[in-house]
Amino acid sequence: PEDLDLVRGDPSERRSFLDQLLIQRSPRLAGVITDYERALKQRNSLLKSRAPQAALEPWNEHLANFGGEVIAGRLSLIQELEPLFQDAYKNLSTKKAAKLGYKSSIVNPTTDKNENKSKIRATLMEVSNQERDRGVSLVGPHRDDLLLNLGDHPVKGYASHGESWSIALALRLASYQLFINDGDKPILILDDVFSELDEGRREKLITISSSAEQTLITVAVESDLPPEITGTRFKVTSGKVAQL
Repeated sequence: PEDLDLVRGDPSERRSFLDQLLIQRSPRLAGVITDYERALKQRNSLLKSRAPQAALEPWNEHLANFGGEVIAGRLSLIQELEPLFQDAYKNLSTKKAAKLGYKSSIVNPTTDKNENKSKIRATLMEVSNQERDRGVSLVGPHRDDLLLNLGDHPVKGYASHGESWSIALALRLASYQLFINDGDKPILILDDVFSELDEGRREKLITISSSAEQTLITVAVESDLPPEITGTRFKVTSGKVAQL
């Protein structure tokens, strides 16, 4: 259920979703993201203490270098994820087309990390006075957001409860398919999902899950598990597991 935060929550939820997916597919990027966060923390500390520009310069460079790579990685990921996301959403709901986008603190970010680095450096110069006034870094991937759209409207504040759930599910199903495309064999985990969906979406999700090689489904109430779903069933009562 917390996956609904991907749709209705703050941008930090969606940034975390992208970054976790990046790290799972390319563990090396964990170091890049950690280095970026360290540079950001140090730079913010200097801004709050009103340090001279000379003290900021090396951290500007670190922020641009690591930030440019993070943005490039996110955009590459979105390019791969979007068609899978659109297909997954179509399988859950056929009323409107769903789209992904990326809102950045730099103009026209790209999948080229060096271009992004240059744009971050230039934008840092443009907003330097604002940053000093506010005492925070206003440029970089920590200010960005994954955009979720339904038709021509942003999902947040527009989509119904069922549509929001379908968007969140489509993101997870697209991620699942991405790992399959990479040659992995992921397990599809559906944690208390069916209780949140209407009958039409439940039926479509049953069809999708039945095609997965391995699926783990949990429900809080046994009646929430559609009878069409077959397989080994277990019940957990007071910490004890029993096969049904």
